[in-house]
Amino acid sequence: MKKCNLLFLALMALLPVLLHAQTGKVFDDLSMTSEILGGGRKYAVYLPPDYDISERSYPVLYLLHGGGDDQTGWVQFGEVLHITDEAIRQGNATPMVIVMPDANTGRRGYFNDIKNEWRYEDFFFEEFMPYIEKTYRIKGDKRFRAVAGLSMGGGGSFVYALRHPELFSSACPLSAATGPLTIEDVKAYLERIGSPVGTQTEMESYFKRQSVLSMIENMPDDQKEAVRWYIDCGDDDFLFEGNSLVHIAMRKKEIPHEFRIRNGGHTWTYWRESLPTVLSFVSDAFHQY
Repeated sequence: MKKCNLLFLALMALLPVLLHAQTGKVFDDLSMTSEILGGGRKYAVYLPPDYDISERSYPVLYLLHGGGDDQTGWVQFGEVLHITDEAIRQGNATPMVIVMPDANTGRRGYFNDIKNEWRYEDFFFEEFMPYIEKTYRIKGDKRFRAVAGLSMGGGGSFVYALRHPELFSSACPLSAATGPLTIEDVKAYLERIGSPVGTQTEMESYFKRQSVLSMIENMPDDQKEAVRWYIDCGDDDFLFEGNSLVHIAMRKKEIPHEFRIRNGGHTWTYWRESLPTVLSFVSDAFHQY
């Protein structure tokens, strides 16, 4: 047998091994400039294994961290690189770009404050998303965009998808903060999260704008099926009450959703176990289920 044929056969035999060894990439210290927030904003990004060798565009998952973490949380503690690579390799998730913004610099949180002086939510939709989707090869349609997050980021996932159902095909809040549960709880809630406390009129407006329960109650009928929902919270989680009430409110409102209660608390162990299911769930919409 000729040497060239032997070489070809050897390369073919190695191909499955080479493909198996292929990994994605994570960059966790990237930044952009925000005029709305008046300075640089950091973010992390996961790029799938074939990103550098293809010319295709990819779906995108915005993956939000919790309070006390930053854009590196899902990278360092959530093991997003290993878990996503494995989900793609096993065929349980489609290759996607995952974007993790920092919401811990300046003021903590994903929303505009009650006085509208710190406008993080405006930054996210008016500056950050357009920047990301121009910088990376990302499909710009709702069908190919999803949002997920844990704790404070779970609250961001809820509110972003409820406020902008035209932008997200799926939303996956994990152990989510659900905002003030009643109008009477607003003042204590704002003090607890370190936010300024406004007038009674401002607090009433804040409740309607930021309470997940209030947003669900006021959801128009034609938006009930606009977003696919996967909600997950541990049975020992201190945020279990809010998530359970959201589930009940969605059932009463006849909003389709998946609600999971698993053994565990408010821990990275729990969220690492959640991530493969999240990747599979959002991929169903990306694949046109």
